[in-house]
Amino acid sequence: MIHVENKDLVIPGQILADDEYYSGRGTFKENGKVCSSLLGRVSLRNKKIRVIPLKSKYVPKKGDVVIGKIKDVRFSMWDVDINSPYSGILPAFEVFGREKKELNKVYDVGDVLFLRVVEVDEIKKAKLGLKGRGMGKFKGGIIVDIAPTKVPRLIGKKGSMINMIKDKTKCKIVVGQNGLVWVKGNEDMEQLTREIIHLIEAEAHTSGLTNKIKNKLYLTIDGELPPEEIPNEEEEFVLEKPKLQNFKEELEEEEKEEENKEKNDKPDIGEVIEEFKRKNKRTIKRKEKEDEKFYKIFIHFCIIN
Repeated sequence: MIHVENKDLVIPGQILADDEYYSGRGTFKENGKVCSSLLGRVSLRNKKIRVIPLKSKYVPKKGDVVIGKIKDVRFSMWDVDINSPYSGILPAFEVFGREKKELNKVYDVGDVLFLRVVEVDEIKKAKLGLKGRGMGKFKGGIIVDIAPTKVPRLIGKKGSMINMIKDKTKCKIVVGQNGLVWVKGNEDMEQLTREIIHLIEAEAHTSGLTNKIKNKLYLTIDGELPPEEIPNEEEEFVLEKPKLQNFKEELEEEEKEEENKEKNDKPDIGEVIEEFKRKNKRTIKRKEKEDEKFYKIFIHFCIIN
C-alpha cells in the first residue's frame, strides 16, 4: 500500500509505503515500512520509491562534468571551487603532461573552467582533468547557480528544455552536473536566461512547466504567445550526466563563418580556370563542327564541278 502520491512533499521519518514497495534514494526501511530519510519530494517509478531533497550540495563522482572556479594557484596544482563542500584540484600534469610551465600564466585565480572529475578519493576530494570534448576555460558570459538535483529538469527530456532556451535566446549555454550553468550571449538575453533558469529551479516539481517557459520566452522576446503548445512533460528529478556541450567548437565555428564569408566574396582561382577550360572546349568543338560542315560543302561543290 502506498501512503503518498508522486511529487508529494514529505519530511524525515514519514511513512511512504508498505513492504511491497522498494526503498530508493532518500528513503529507508523500518519494520516493513518505507520511510523518508530527508525533507523532499516523492518520486515514484513502478514499485520503487525515492525522495528528492529540496536543497542539496553537489557530491562529486568520477566521470561527472562540472564547472569550476580557480580559487588558488599552488606549486603543482590549481585549487578549484566546484560548488561543493568537497574540494577540487586540477593537477598541472593533467594540463601539461611532463612539460613545465608557470601555472598562473595558464589559469589564474578567478578563471572559470569546464572540467571532468577524473577521480574521487575516500574523503571525497575530486581530482579534475581537462581531457575530453569541449573542456577548457570560458571567456566572458555569466554563471548561474542552481540546485544540482534540478539539473535534469533544466536539460529536459532529450535536451528539450535547454535547447528551447538556446534557440530562442541565441545564447550559448553549458550545464555542469554540480549546478553551475555558463551563459553567454546578448546582455539582455543573458539576464533573461538567468531568470528562466531560476524559474525552472523554483517550479521544477510542477506539471506543464515546459509550456510555461516557452510562453514566457515568446512573450518576452516576441511580444506574443507561440503558435503551438508543447505537450506536458512529466520528468523524474534524477541527477544524471548531461551531454557534453562543446562551447569551444561553437566559438570556433563563429570565426570560421566569418572567414567563409570573406572567401565567398573572392573568386576561386581553381573554379575560374576550370570554367575557362570548359568554355575553351566548347569553342573548339563548335569550330571543329563548323570546319567539318565547310569541308563537306567544299567536297560537294568539287564533285558537282
